[in-house]
Amino acid sequence: KSFLNHTAYLSCYFPNSQKTDIKDLRVFWQKGTDEVVHEVYYGQEILDNLSPKYINRTKMDMDKWTLQLLNAGIVDEGQYTCIIQHRDKGSTKVIHTSECSLHIIANYSQPEIAWLHTEELKPNEYLNLSCSSSGGYPEPRQMTWLISHGNTTRRLMHDMDVSQDAVTKLYNVTSKLNITVPRNILTNISCFLHLGEQLGSLVSVPLGI
Repeated sequence: KSFLNHTAYLSCYFPNSQKTDIKDLRVFWQKGTDEVVHEVYYGQEILDNLSPKYINRTKMDMDKWTLQLLNAGIVDEGQYTCIIQHRDKGSTKVIHTSECSLHIIANYSQPEIAWLHTEELKPNEYLNLSCSSSGGYPEPRQMTWLISHGNTTRRLMHDMDVSQDAVTKLYNVTSKLNITVPRNILTNISCFLHLGEQLGSLVSVPLGI
């Protein structure tokens, strides 16, 4: 995983237990089946075969056998393969291959609750609210509302509207809530944006009514 516009680190997981000299190795990275991302040809980095979008965006740490992909973007997501060939007595053979998947993360804004009407609220009328968050990646799992009054808390799940920017590929999400106005009791309303198990959740500032 890498944050959007940061450096992604892709490891070859090559132990080099034989302590083979880098000058006897050809190391190259490819994305998918046809894009060459980086190539070290018997100790020298060469650009001849690189896909144009990776030129000047990669560095290879030969001590850690790790590729640095600079300014990682959403278009860089996908499967990468590291292939190492050994030259010995004139012949070349593959001695190591490994794969890794790159996933890009962009932070969503803190969810924000907004009123969808301007009239003064009266008990038992309907309360219309929206909760929105923007500029994130990947697509979130769901948005839930928490309504607390007294010792009671209700959790409501509503469909969320999801839109993706055609250029940046970042997501904006909105959920709407329609409930009756509580009578004579303080009520707090919050909304949670669930981003998945590993990324956790974001919560809005509570709205007190």
